[in-house]
Parts: sequence; structure tokens; C-alpha cells
Amino acid sequence: MKIFLAGHKGLVGSAILRKLIEKKYTDIITIDKKKLNLLNQKEVFNFIRKKKPNIVIIAAAKVGGVHHNNTHGADFIYENLQIQNNLIHSSFKNNVKKIIFLGSSCIYPKKSKQPIKEKYLLTGKLEETNEPYAIAKIAGVKMCDAYNRQYKTNYLCLMPANTYGPNDNYHSLNSHFFPALIKKAHECKIKNKKFFNVWGSGKPLRELVFVDDVADACVFFMNKKTKETLINIGTGKDMRIKDYVNFLIKKLNLNVKIKYETSKPDGVYKKVLDVGVAKKYGWRAKTSLDQGFNVTYDEFKKNKKNHE
Repeated sequence: MKIFLAGHKGLVGSAILRKLIEKKYTDIITIDKKKLNLLNQKEVFNFIRKKKPNIVIIAAAKVGGVHHNNTHGADFIYENLQIQNNLIHSSFKNNVKKIIFLGSSCIYPKKSKQPIKEKYLLTGKLEETNEPYAIAKIAGVKMCDAYNRQYKTNYLCLMPANTYGPNDNYHSLNSHFFPALIKKAHECKIKNKKFFNVWGSGKPLRELVFVDDVADACVFFMNKKTKETLINIGTGKDMRIKDYVNFLIKKLNLNVKIKYETSKPDGVYKKVLDVGVAKKYGWRAKTSLDQGFNVTYDEFKKNKKNHE
């Protein structure tokens, strides 16, 4: 089985690569983005035609937190559409048997019923702060679904909850909420800060899934024939952001006061996935927040210079 993993250096892609190696897959194709421009249709088509993979895993994407999505919407919609169009269509034209397309739970409506089932896609308006990214990912889901219907392909879209883990992005403005909190907590610890500043009110609820669990889901479903094109990947449990803050304060033994910056956006108030479909096939997340954080924080401290 020859597997092309696009985006092998990112948070999710690097975890998938580790998981494939752990599961003894030996024919794994990866390539640096400097050598293959995924925005270039001809380059992508020729690469897939030459390499002839049986499976393509699309973990390559332009991603970022609330601020970056809000200020770079044009980049997010253009680059993500281009990357996924090139990879999906080039795979189809070169007879790739299976695609795993990775997205995000932000594809679902801002005021979706909870927990969020796959069928709730496109039943309401999106969260404005990441709408361009979400629309691109929805297009990818619908593209895979259309190819499955028209050409009887076996393309599957996995939508993880908020994902965290080793090799995450801790940039002050571009990161997601949990790595941003980890970095702030660490700085409170090493600089003996008195205040832990948190964006928003701390009241929104968020579901976290450890990146190795997402990677495990990719490999699990890579070998499954599913009736569905879209499957949620998560724990099915959520907590308030202020609960995550208190978790970090306890883990790092901080003596701080929490200061909520209520002028900053909260984003969606509640977003927890219904993971019933994944469980029906026999997959579930295995890593606790405590376990996942320990691994994540160890890597963060070890590679802190890379996370500045």
C-alpha cells in the first residue's frame, strides 16, 4: 500500500506520519512544500501521476486562530480551495483508490444544535471569524461527496474537534485557543507573572482532541469502507475555556489571577461533536486531557525556541 501524505510537517500531518510508521507502513510518500507547490495544479497532477499512490491523505492546509482567520480571509479561502481541488482532482484523474480529507469542526453552523451531528452541515450561518476557511473546507467535503456519488470513489472526510499536541503552532496571534493558553501559562510560570490574561469571557465551551487520536482515526478509517463521506472525530466532551485555564494553572502550579479580556471575541459559544458515527465503526478517542497535555508540554519546553 503506497500512501501519499500531504502536509506531513504540520500538527496533524506529523502525527499521522508517526502513526503510519508505528503501524509498520513502509511505503509512505512525503515531500517538502518547497519542492512541490500544492497551489500549482500541473505540479500536483504530475507528482501523483509519477508516484502512483493507492491512498492520498490530505493534511495540508492553511490554518490559524481567530485573529489570523479574521484578518487573512482571502488567503484562507484561496489557498485551501486550491490545495484541496488540486489534490482531490489529481488523485481522481490518476485512479487513486482512497482519499482521507481532513477538515475542522468549524465547518458547522455557528448556532448548530448540540452535540453536532454530521447531518447538521449547511443548516445555518457560519461563525463569521473563520467563514472563509470553513467555506473552503465545506467545498472539499462536498467535492468528495460528489465524486463518490458520480464516480463511486471511496473518498472520506474526517472533521476533528479542536486539535492539540506536539508540533502545534504557538504564535501569539495565529494559534488556536489551547496552545495560546499553554504558552501564556508557561510565561506566567517562568516570569512569575501575577495575571493570566485570557481572550474573551472564558465562558465558551470547547472540545479538545489529542492529535495522536486524530492520527489514529486516519489510519483506522483508511482501512474501512464507509457509507458516509463525512465523519466527526473527537471525544464528544467539552469544557469552558475558563476550566482549561484552571486546569493549566493547577498543572503548572501557578499563583496568578485570571484577567479576562472581554473586548476580544469569544467565537462560537458551544461546539461539541456528536461522535456516534465514528463509534459505530469501532473508533473512539483514547487519550485523556491530562495525558495529552503532559506530552504536549514536554515537547513545547523542549522546542520552545521554535515556538516563539
